[in-house]
Amino acid sequence: MTPITEVEGRRLALSNLEKVLYPASGFTKGELLHYYATTADALLPHLRDRPLSFLRYPDGPDGQVFFAKNVPPGTPDWVTTAEVPHSEGPARMVVIESLAGLMWAANLVTEFHTPQWRVETPDEADRLVFDLDPGVPATVVECCEVALWLRERLAAEGIEAYAKTSGSKGLHLLASVDPTPSQRTTEYAKQLAVAAERTMPRLVVHRMTRSLRPGKVFVDWSQNAARKTTAAPYTLRARAEPTVSAPVTWEEVADCTSPDALVFRAPDIAPRLQAYGDLLAPLLDPARTAPLPLP
Repeated sequence: MTPITEVEGRRLALSNLEKVLYPASGFTKGELLHYYATTADALLPHLRDRPLSFLRYPDGPDGQVFFAKNVPPGTPDWVTTAEVPHSEGPARMVVIESLAGLMWAANLVTEFHTPQWRVETPDEADRLVFDLDPGVPATVVECCEVALWLRERLAAEGIEAYAKTSGSKGLHLLASVDPTPSQRTTEYAKQLAVAAERTMPRLVVHRMTRSLRPGKVFVDWSQNAARKTTAAPYTLRARAEPTVSAPVTWEEVADCTSPDALVFRAPDIAPRLQAYGDLLAPLLDPARTAPLPLP
């Protein structure tokens, strides 16, 4: 019998709690739900007001993995949804506003991905993002070197950047910017990616061509496009182990000499939140946004 749990007055059927989702570590669906429940205070502000794309893996990362953007069938009527524009026409997507909504979504077994804009202003970005993706044999160590260069370059233009692991092989840089057309943030991000490649040609590539990537860090500027999404802070990833897209300090980035140094799993996050709080909280402060430089 599926257990019924009440969360914020909402009745939720949380299923298959003993199901092992990550065979490498024995991490179960019940542990996944516990992780999201205990991380909700940090995670929810980064999801609020942003339409969610789900990367679902209901049978674990070794099973079927698929993107779902539209509101899933059977979604309770109390879950917030919003109509958002898409190239093929308007779509209705989920917007997580509460712990109850988060636990309902987590029960689907999904990564959480968000765009760089809010539902009320789908044509304006308030985030700038760089996805640093290493091509073998490069690792997150090389990503950290590139991240430090980008941080300095952004700071010189009045933009404060923050870092988190991708939860996979790389690193994400995020900055809070004044509302700006997504096309402009994309152009600006590409300019910086090109500048990084010119400065560090043996280390950086800004083009998506996979044959150019081995041994280099691909600075993916394209995730600033309105149609693109990025793994949200604190989301679990569909990887061999329950790794997390975890905020990190710039000291950790500067001191990284081993790929394992910036791998964080679900059990690591509660102690980090206790020690640091939410390292990405400044992104949520309207007083700390910055304008993009003029074209």
